[in-house]
Order: sequence, then C-alpha cells, then structure tokens
Amino acid sequence: MSTLPKLYGPRPQGYAGDVEPAETWRILSENRNAVLVDVRTRAEWGFVGIPDLKKINKKVVLQEWQNFPTMERQTDFEAAVVQHLQGAGADKSTPVFFLCRSGARSMAAAIALSMAGYENCYNVKDGFEGPLDAAEHRGGQAGWKASGLPWRQQ
Repeated sequence: MSTLPKLYGPRPQGYAGDVEPAETWRILSENRNAVLVDVRTRAEWGFVGIPDLKKINKKVVLQEWQNFPTMERQTDFEAAVVQHLQGAGADKSTPVFFLCRSGARSMAAAIALSMAGYENCYNVKDGFEGPLDAAEHRGGQAGWKASGLPWRQQ
C-alpha cells in the first residue's frame, strides 16, 4: 500500500489504501456485493472508455468527483454514491473500489466515503490509464487498461 499525501494526514478509518487493478477485478468477481465507482468526468468516460463489468454481471457506478471543465469538486458526491450503494443493498461494510485516470481523484473519493462511515474503501492503484510513459502517453504501463482488464468505449 502506498502512503497518503501529507494533505490528508493520518489514514482515516475505513480508507483501506491502494489495490492493484487485477486484485480489484478478482474481488469484484468473487464478492457479489463489492462495487466499482468510476469518479472520472463524463468527458473521460466518453472519450477514453469505462471498465466493462458485464462478464461478472455488474455495472460500474459512474459518479464524477469533479465537474468538467472547471474541475470543481462535486458537492453531492458522497450523497450520490451512498444513494447508489443503498439502492443496491450495500451496507457500510461493503467493499467499494474507486477508480480515476491515474489514482489521485479516486484516492480522495475513497477517503471521502470512508469519512462518511464506510469501512472498506479502496483506491484502484494507477487508475484506468496509469502514469505517463516515456512518450508521454497513458494506458500502456499500469492501470486498468494496461492490466488487460475488460473495458469498452461508451
């Protein structure tokens, strides 16, 4: 697990840290209650793609952490995610995995939901596309796509 940036101070109770994309897929596949929340923007979902969970009979929850193009934080993020989780029969012990482009926004989202009382909030390490490579491109080194996990264009 990676350490948290100083901005967040000590790890909040409930924030479980980073999980590799393949491990996230394994848990989502094996635990019928586990949930994946993609916190990227609508533009990213549309232009870059989204995780495809059809093979395991699930749907990714699409809930923006920030609004594009201003990138202002979505003020009702926690309430929207909680509403979805409750509607799906999840409780505060349900494993919830958060995904963004590279792992920064999703870490913040996982911390926010853990501070709302959820006990098992994880950040998907390296996000959907991972870090920039030597050619300054994403998607080939690490993250959901580079791990060969299912995804699709929206």
